[in-house]
Amino acid sequence: MREEPVVCDSVTELGPEHAGRIAVCASHGGIYPAWYAARLGVRALVLNDAGIGKDEAGVAGLLWLDALGIPAAALDHDSCRIGDGADAWACGVVSRVNRAAQALGVRPGQSTAEAVARLAKAAGHAVEVPDLAETRQRIEEACRDGVEVWALDSASLVRPADCGAILAIGSHGGLLGGRPEKALRVCAFAALFNDAGIGKDEAGVTRLPVLAARGIAAATVDCFSARIGEGLSTYRDGILSRVNEIAARLGAQPGMSARAFVALCVEAASGRRAGRRGGG
Repeated sequence: MREEPVVCDSVTELGPEHAGRIAVCASHGGIYPAWYAARLGVRALVLNDAGIGKDEAGVAGLLWLDALGIPAAALDHDSCRIGDGADAWACGVVSRVNRAAQALGVRPGQSTAEAVARLAKAAGHAVEVPDLAETRQRIEEACRDGVEVWALDSASLVRPADCGAILAIGSHGGLLGGRPEKALRVCAFAALFNDAGIGKDEAGVTRLPVLAARGIAAATVDCFSARIGEGLSTYRDGILSRVNEIAARLGAQPGMSARAFVALCVEAASGRRAGRRGGG
């Protein structure tokens, strides 16, 4: 009897009940999603290669999982939509595998179903998953006049207190399952994401117009300019690839550095706060 994998739009949809299962998640293949899935005890994991990107951060999680003996593969971002688990299952084509997966017969060019059939042979074993370093950091140098700027390795780390803040996020800029309500859980002033290679149906930038409709300035950085899954890299290294209408009104444009974009947003947010105080 063929084992059915857990298929989801994001690793954050996994829970303790999925321990020992094979997971096909449409998250990027960086270290944070790999860690998140490993600590929940998955037996094998399939992710999206997110355009591979700077320092091959889009598949860095595969190597990280190898150290734990967990087989993993990544799907080509042009073969399936990042953030869309159903499409990952139906259309995904393997682009990268780790050694543990390779030993089970998983190879680039296989369909997701073919890879999962081979990953089903993984025995699974209890592993000690190390903690990750700080994944949410205040960018002191950019904060001004009460405007908060934060670097977050994942959008799952957004807090209610981030309402009105400027967020440099390591996550991809795609909507999870195409659902607008998943674009961002708070009304931030501005948000930056990684474009994950843009990919099939331009899935890697689909958050941008949805956030524009909510009045949030948003942009993506080119995946080869910043390491996906690292909020600080988004801020320090990122070069804008796409901007939404609200960001464009502030003066943002492709080719601008993420630092410059954040400075524009801080200036605008600071001016808005001053206007409110003056009018009060």
